[in-house]
Amino acid sequence: MGSITDVYSSVCKELKLRTNRYILEVLQETEGKTGDITLKLTGNDRLRKVERVTNKDALALSRTLRDNDSVTGLDLRYNCITDEGAGHLADLLKENVCLRSLDLTCNDIQTDGAEYIAKSLTSNDALLSLRLTGNKIGNGGAMHFASMLQVNSTLQELDVADSDLGTQSVIAFAIVLNNNKSLRSVNISRPLLFSHQEETAVHLSGMLVVNQCLRELHLGKMGMTDYGVERLTDALRTNYTLKYLDLRCNRVTRDGARCLAKVLKNNGTLEILDLASNRIEDDGAFYLSQAIALPTCNLKALSIPNNNIATVGLVSLSRAMQANNTLTHIYIWGNRLEEPVCQAFSDLLSSGRLSSEQTDVCVYEVDGCVCLAEVFHGLKRHYYWTPSYGQDVNPASNAAVALTNTQLYPNSSHTP
Repeated sequence: MGSITDVYSSVCKELKLRTNRYILEVLQETEGKTGDITLKLTGNDRLRKVERVTNKDALALSRTLRDNDSVTGLDLRYNCITDEGAGHLADLLKENVCLRSLDLTCNDIQTDGAEYIAKSLTSNDALLSLRLTGNKIGNGGAMHFASMLQVNSTLQELDVADSDLGTQSVIAFAIVLNNNKSLRSVNISRPLLFSHQEETAVHLSGMLVVNQCLRELHLGKMGMTDYGVERLTDALRTNYTLKYLDLRCNRVTRDGARCLAKVLKNNGTLEILDLASNRIEDDGAFYLSQAIALPTCNLKALSIPNNNIATVGLVSLSRAMQANNTLTHIYIWGNRLEEPVCQAFSDLLSSGRLSSEQTDVCVYEVDGCVCLAEVFHGLKRHYYWTPSYGQDVNPASNAAVALTNTQLYPNSSHTP
């Protein structure tokens, strides 16, 4: 067998397909490399001339990689792959025993494509990470993945955020995770829920009582209120495996923050808490600071931008950081950064207690007054796009990757 470039060219010739120059260029760059290889074929790469991957290109790639044992990651974000292309990639998953990472973020895969991929994973025992973020697979497509998880015992990471999931499929995921022992991270953010009774939170709470394998749970943009948070925290009092809880962009107020603070006081497992774009205000921040100040709290990262927190809450958090050295990452931009807050975080930064790479603010002075400015740091700032230069998984901009140490493929551009 010739080089991977030769195989691709011969496959295109055999199938009478036009050679995609972008794919050819990326394949040529892998020549001579050893170890695990990730093919980064992102359609939004701004540093080279991109020819977006189509369904026919997916067919050619599927045939090219079928017997390849060096390519372990395939990054196809922001391309033009539809259900037809998903079918070709599903054929690849049935044949290839080495591919461990597949990223299809922001393509045009819908219910049928989701079904093809889900069915292929019932017999695949190699793939560890699958991202379908931003593909409108809907409630039906998500139900196929829930059924797949009843059989598959290999997949460790599944991301179906922004995929128009419904109440039925979210509950199905919660039920399946009662028995699934392999999945470590699941992202079901931004489902389309039309009930205000928070049935999904109740089922997820029940799952957390039983499941002792899950490490990350992403529940952003679910419209969750304090009632839902209270149900989750009831379960977290007996769950000692979950390290990362993502509740960004919900409707959590001070009462929800108080419930979370009680968990932080007693549960030493939770390490990352994302409450960005809620409304916990000063009282909620104060409850969290009381928990963080205790030696039993093992929280490493707290994200609370855009929570209408003012001086009392933010200063109390800065004091809690002085009392407990475990919390290393804190993100506060978008709150009311008044002068005492600016001074408090300036002291944290100047003393070395808080690293400039581990917060989203930096200090500057105007006429002797200390002020804070925003910097592009956070838990997952490169979730939907990649930078024009520098690392795609820069620890400053994607701190969650380094903190959880769950990035399965160090050579890939994947972010949890």
